[in-house]
Amino acid sequence: MNTLQQVRTLVYKDIVLEWRSKYAINGILLYVVSTVFVCYQAFQSVDTLVWNALFWIIMLFASVNAISRSFVQENQSRQLYYYTLISPRAIILSKIIYNTLVMILLSVIAYIAYSITFSNPVGDPFLYTVSVLLGSMSFASVFTMVSGISAKAGNNSTLMAILSFPVIIPLLIVLITLSQNALTGIPRDESTNEILVLLAINVITITISLLLFPYLWRD
Repeated sequence: MNTLQQVRTLVYKDIVLEWRSKYAINGILLYVVSTVFVCYQAFQSVDTLVWNALFWIIMLFASVNAISRSFVQENQSRQLYYYTLISPRAIILSKIIYNTLVMILLSVIAYIAYSITFSNPVGDPFLYTVSVLLGSMSFASVFTMVSGISAKAGNNSTLMAILSFPVIIPLLIVLITLSQNALTGIPRDESTNEILVLLAINVITITISLLLFPYLWRD
């Protein structure tokens, strides 16, 4: 099989395994919904700045819980089996695609639950939806890369936190700026720079993953 076919097969495998168990995705959904409910009980009503900040805090921790297990569930026997059959680039790319799909699903559910629980102050819903989708892709690409590195270091959670911090902070700053523009409803062309930065972060992260992961996989 070529790389594209390998990626398609691995993504399908992850979806089938997740659909059979459902424990992990249901646990994350419970976390998202319960966190939104706790925020509502604590604040009742918030201004737009706090509304935006709370949403991205919820999404950040949901993405960590969802993606940190990407390589943990792959035991050594299965990894050895993959090593004999599949390109390492296909493995990391399939993980990024699968985690992106998971994050988009979680983001949509979280946004709907958050909008229903709190009054939705978004001035430009389309731009805010774009920021949510780009944020989901960015979280998926960054945490998948870091999860792959930490998995080869014995699934060290401390290492994952240290490696993600320098990337996730500027990513959150750009996401909050873009979503704040959507909240205030300013013209969309003024948010072009933030959208380009987010796309650039995704491209750079995926490129680094494709270059770095084969060396990690070889070990």
